[in-house]
Amino acid sequence: MANTTYEIQAGAAASEAIVAKVDMKFEIVVIPVSDVDRAKEFYARLGWRLDADYDNGKDFRVIQFTPPGSGCSVIFGKNVTGAAPGSAQGLYLIVDDIEAARKNLLRHGVEVSEVFHGAADVYSGPDEPYLFGRIRVNGPDPEHRSYRSFASFRDPDGNGWLFQEITTRLPGRIDDTATTFASANDLASAFRRAEAAHGEHEKRIGQRDANWADWYAAYMVAEQSGKELPQ
Repeated sequence: MANTTYEIQAGAAASEAIVAKVDMKFEIVVIPVSDVDRAKEFYARLGWRLDADYDNGKDFRVIQFTPPGSGCSVIFGKNVTGAAPGSAQGLYLIVDDIEAARKNLLRHGVEVSEVFHGAADVYSGPDEPYLFGRIRVNGPDPEHRSYRSFASFRDPDGNGWLFQEITTRLPGRIDDTATTFASANDLASAFRRAEAAHGEHEKRIGQRDANWADWYAAYMVAEQSGKELPQ
């Protein structure tokens, strides 16, 4: 796996040396539904922002929703895709607290699976497939590693969504010259993780750290960019 990652990154670096990068922002995912109004009610119930509902009054309707904190939106409607209703699977929603995200859905009356993680190095099995195979082990990842804890739910047509908990990105996945948070909730969660880590830091040094603000900032930047965390 390490060699594969290196080859991809090396190839990307060589390509960048020849061709200047062009920003390409992933914007829309189209999901196929059978009942447009039912789907609209469901996604509104999730607390997603309604961006558009256009109906030409005859043979075309398009609705767009955006999940909180997301830069990508979903659209569905009438005559917007030829895919079979419910055929969209493996749609990932990234959260930094999977238990909180799951409880939020339950409060809105949405059925969602228990939190689960994968069996170590086993990528086939009897369960519904997801990023780490087809074996779902109950409970969050025992080590609470980023990328390793999930929960799944479906819309009324059966389109499949998964929460994936990520608190620290893999190296190279985030521009380390810019630290941003998609929402106030994400920022507050990052502060809480920094606070907990800083408490352990003060235990190690045996005294109060008057320079806590700089330590928090360094921790939050390193966590988001995938760099080594301060100790």
